[in-house]
Amino acid sequence: MTNATLEATVLDKVEAGLFIAGEWVPAEGGKTLAVIDPATGDTIKEIADASVADGLKALDAAVAAQDEWAATAPRVRGELLRRAFDLLQERKEEFALLMTLEMGKPLAEARGEVAYGGEFLRWFSEEAVRISGRYGLNPEGTGHMVVSQRPVGPSFFITPWNFPLAMATRKIAPALAAGCTVVIKPPALTPLTTIAFVQLLEEVGLPKGVVNVIATSTSSAVSGPIIEDPRLRKLSFTGSTGVGRALMKQAATGILRTSMELGGNAPFVVFGDADLDKAVDGAMLAKFRNIGQACTAANRFIVHESVAAEFSKRVAERVAGFSVGRGTEDGVNIGPLIDDKAVATTDELVQDAVGKGAKILTGGTVIDGAGTFYAPTVLGDVSADARLLKEEIFGPVLGITTFSTEDEAVRLANDTEYGLVSYVFTQDLARGQRMIEKLATGMMGLNTGLVSNAAAPFGGIKQSGIGREGGAEGIHEYLDTKYTLIPVS
Repeated sequence: MTNATLEATVLDKVEAGLFIAGEWVPAEGGKTLAVIDPATGDTIKEIADASVADGLKALDAAVAAQDEWAATAPRVRGELLRRAFDLLQERKEEFALLMTLEMGKPLAEARGEVAYGGEFLRWFSEEAVRISGRYGLNPEGTGHMVVSQRPVGPSFFITPWNFPLAMATRKIAPALAAGCTVVIKPPALTPLTTIAFVQLLEEVGLPKGVVNVIATSTSSAVSGPIIEDPRLRKLSFTGSTGVGRALMKQAATGILRTSMELGGNAPFVVFGDADLDKAVDGAMLAKFRNIGQACTAANRFIVHESVAAEFSKRVAERVAGFSVGRGTEDGVNIGPLIDDKAVATTDELVQDAVGKGAKILTGGTVIDGAGTFYAPTVLGDVSADARLLKEEIFGPVLGITTFSTEDEAVRLANDTEYGLVSYVFTQDLARGQRMIEKLATGMMGLNTGLVSNAAAPFGGIKQSGIGREGGAEGIHEYLDTKYTLIPVS
């Protein structure tokens, strides 16, 4: 089978409709949206484009299925998720190729996302049967306290384009494990992987109405009435801080439970005693994974002045050797950015930094031709007023600035409204412990450039969001706590 035939086969398997109440249906009026391969600019599939009415029908279905799903035994809910995990592993190559086609990331990274995204299914299949409460006599001895957990109820998920599978499984798995029904709105740029995943859920026995999928090109118009509907009880969003802030205002009307995984501006701090081999390896992971298009991507490289020149040299040599191209091609390290706007924004940040004195060590240019490519870039001597130290880059650009003291490193690292993740490289155990205490982020990688794990609570502080996804904490985002007093007779 040729590569073109394989791609066509994988794309043909993906349903083109909306999934509402267990049925694949066209959008109201037959409206469709085009999904584009960012490496070529070609349309790879046309799918249904949901209207406001379609969105409310999806919520109707979730509401209708809620009571029965909540009453389903935890073991049954967990085993459905486990079957989904097993089937996903069998089809990992198909899912990886599908992600690469619609998002652009290299196949090797797409395979990594299938593994990572699948772990949420396995983890929460096990957590479903561990939902518990407590029972005990109150301090006064006048009654017994019963503390129990119950599903929050119908939930609405808005997911981003950069991790099409993992963002869906990270939200859907804990919701189903807890007994909540779901309406998910995948991004218009990369909806196919989410649709294919829900097809897989349907195949392993998902009851009708428990998960509903509505892709749309008019996100705010379709999302607004769903969020404002009093039957909805939970909203989870991953995306920019600006959009998250607007959604929280909408959610306030109904006092919805909200989870928000928002923007990042991750510092990557390299101390003078760091193992530079590990630091450079960590930089490649933390900055260039997913073409730099990740909220966890290292955004500000804060390097001690004693090792800055050597670190910059090694990083630039590695980045200059990257292969750029379509993610389906052998040996490609860097695929396309998601669209023309992303390329323009990335280039603006680079040119701003250069205009303020930064030195281009490699890259720094838009790549002409088909697709939306930007050369992987390393900038040295980035000044404190450069925009790329304050704004989320979301592209393959690594900017280096220096520091002289530990206190200065902490000040620079914390000098941002964001607080998602930080990375620190040092061989001093005591210093590492101080960084854990002093850096204002919800997550931290100590001598590693990769922190995400399904068993760990993912999330940030400050304007990087609220709530946690993954870990033992993740399922509690979908559970309400109820206290009952039984008087001593």
